[in-house]
Amino acid sequence: MSLYRQLIIFTFLLFVLLFMGTWYAKVQSTRTFLINQLESHAQDTATSLSLSVSTHAAAKDMSTVESMINAVFDRGYYQIVRFTDPRGNALVERALDVKIENVPTWFIKWLPLNTPEANSYVMAGWRQAGTIFIKSHPGYAYATLWNDVRNMTTWFAACAAFVLIAGGLGLRILLRPLVNVERQADAICKKEYRIQDPLPWTKELRSVVQAMNRMTRKVKEMFEEQVAQAEGLRERAYHDQLTGLGNRRYFESQINSRLDSHEISANGAIILLRIHNLETLNRERGFQSGDNLLQRVAALLQETTKHLTISVSARLTGGDFGVFIPDVLPLDADLIVSELMGRISQLSAEEISLTDNIGNAGVATYDGLTTISMLLSEADLALGSAMQKGPNDWDMRVIAAGAEKAPIGLQQWKETLTKALKDRRIFLEAQPVVKCGDITQVIHMEIFARIIHEDGTPLKAASFLPLAERLDLVATIDRIVIEETMKTDFKRLGIERIAFNLSPASLRDDSFKQWITTTLQKLQGSSPHICFEFPEYAAIQNLPLVRDFSSTARKFGHSIGLDHYGQSFSKLGYLQSLHPEYVKIDRAYTGELDKAEGDSRFYIGALCSVAHSIDITVVAEGVESEQQMKVVSCLNVDGAQGFLCGKPMKLGE
Repeated sequence: MSLYRQLIIFTFLLFVLLFMGTWYAKVQSTRTFLINQLESHAQDTATSLSLSVSTHAAAKDMSTVESMINAVFDRGYYQIVRFTDPRGNALVERALDVKIENVPTWFIKWLPLNTPEANSYVMAGWRQAGTIFIKSHPGYAYATLWNDVRNMTTWFAACAAFVLIAGGLGLRILLRPLVNVERQADAICKKEYRIQDPLPWTKELRSVVQAMNRMTRKVKEMFEEQVAQAEGLRERAYHDQLTGLGNRRYFESQINSRLDSHEISANGAIILLRIHNLETLNRERGFQSGDNLLQRVAALLQETTKHLTISVSARLTGGDFGVFIPDVLPLDADLIVSELMGRISQLSAEEISLTDNIGNAGVATYDGLTTISMLLSEADLALGSAMQKGPNDWDMRVIAAGAEKAPIGLQQWKETLTKALKDRRIFLEAQPVVKCGDITQVIHMEIFARIIHEDGTPLKAASFLPLAERLDLVATIDRIVIEETMKTDFKRLGIERIAFNLSPASLRDDSFKQWITTTLQKLQGSSPHICFEFPEYAAIQNLPLVRDFSSTARKFGHSIGLDHYGQSFSKLGYLQSLHPEYVKIDRAYTGELDKAEGDSRFYIGALCSVAHSIDITVVAEGVESEQQMKVVSCLNVDGAQGFLCGKPMKLGE
C-alpha cells in the first residue's frame, strides 16, 4: 500500500475517533440537558398549577379546577396530570398514551429518557386540600434529541468528506516530491536521467530529493563514461580521425565479413580513389591545405554513397580512399563512380589542389566468390588504367565467376521479382540464435527469405532486396514473408520467439503500416514473440520511423532488434531512446576474435557493458569457430549466431 493511502486512512481513522468521541459527548450532554429540562418543567408546572387551583379547591369548585387542569394537559407536554385529595384519591386525572412519532424505535431503545415526575401540595389556608402530580411526556424530548443527533451526524459527515478531499489534495501536493522520487528511480532503471527541480520546501523531503538528484547525476556520468569508453575504443581501432571515415582495418574487416558470410550474396563493387600530389601540396601550402583537401574528398564520398542501403567508405593511407558497395550491379557501380568523379572534378574550380588533376579511381566489380586480395588487385589495375586515361578519370574491371546468377537488367529484375511475388515463390529458412556457452538453449529463431527463380534457383535476400527497394517492392516482400511465416505451427515446433528482418522502406508505406498493425492485433495470444530486426545503418537513417514502429510492436507484446551493429560510426547514445530488445554485433568484429589483436575484444566488452546497463541483450553474429564462441562467452555476450550454433534449415523442419 502506498504511503499516500496509508496517510489518508490514518487521517480518516483519527477523524472518525475524534468524531465518535465528540459525537458521544454531544449526545450525552444533550440527553442530560433534555432530562433536566423535563424535570424542571414538570416541577414548575406542578407548582404553578397547585397555586392556581388552591383557591378553587378550597371553595370546592371542582369544575374550575378540572378546567384549569385540562388547559395545562391539552398542551401535550405531559403524560399524566392528576389532582388527588389528601387521602390519595384521584379527584381529577388526565393521561396520554406515550406515542413518539418520526423517531426510530432503535434510537429510543438506544438512548432511553427517564421521564421525570413532580408533586406539589394544594393548600387551603393552613390546611392541605390535595396534591398535584405531573409526569412529563418524552415525545418532544425524543424528537428534539433525534433531530439534534441527525443534524450533528450530517454535519460531521460533511466535515469528514471535506477533510478527506482537502486532506487528500493537500497530502498529494505534499507527497508529490516522493512520487517524483519514485518516477526518478524507475527512470534510472531505464537509463533516463531526470533531475527534480525545484526542490520541495519540506526539510526531510528536500534532503531525499537532493540525494536522489546526486545519485542520478552520478549514474548518468557512469553511463556516459561507459559510452565514451566504447566509442573511444572503436574510433581508435577503426576510425580515421582526420576524415571521419573508417580506416584500412575497418575497410578490410567489413569486406572480409561480407565475402566470408554464408548468407550474403557474392556480388558487389570496390572503388579505389587516389588523390594526386598530396605530398607536394603539404610541402608548398602546408599540412592544413592537404588536410582540407582530404576532408573535402571524404565529404564527397559520403554524399555520393548516402543513398545506398549499405556502403563502407574508408581512408586507406595518405591520399588513398576505398569504397566497398556490396549487393550492387556493374551498371549501378558505373553510375556511382561516374557521379563521384564528376564531383571530384568540380573541386578543381575551388583551387584547393595544385593542379586540375585531383585524382583517379579504379573500380572492380564481382559476381561470384572472390577474395579481398583479388578485389584490391583488380581495383588497383583499374586505377592504373584510369591514370593512363587522363585527369580525374576512372576505369572498371569485372571479376566474373559461376556463382549465383540473376537477371542483369533492371527491367528483367522487375519482371522476375513481380512474377515471383505474384506466384508467392518464397522459400523460408530459420537459423537459431543460441545462448553463449550452451548452444542447446535457443534464444530465438531468425527467419530468412529466399525468392525462387523460374529455373528453380533460390535467390538470397541480399541479391534482390536492394533492387526491390528501388522498385518499391520491398513492402510486398515483407508482407508475404510475414504471412507465409505465420502459417507455421510454432507451438508444435516448440518455438516461442522468432525474428524477422524488416526493411525501414516498408515503414514508409502507409498501407503496410496499417496492415502490420492490424496483423499484430489479430495475432495477440496466438503467435510466438516476434522481434523485428533492422540493420543498424538503416535504423539510424530512419530513426523516427523505427522508433514509432517500436512503440506499436511493444503495444502488442513484441519488440525490435538491431543487426550488423557497429557497421556504422553512429554514437551509442541513441540506444537509450530506441531501446531495442537486443543488438547483434557485426560479424566483422567477431571475425577478428580469432586473431591475437585485442581491439575487437575490448570494443565488444565495452559494448556489452553499455548495452547491459540499459537492459539490452547482446548477440554476436558470424560465430564460426570454437575459439570465437569461447571469447564471446568470456566477454559477457549473451547470445551467438553462426554455423557453429546451427545452419539455416527449412522452416518447419
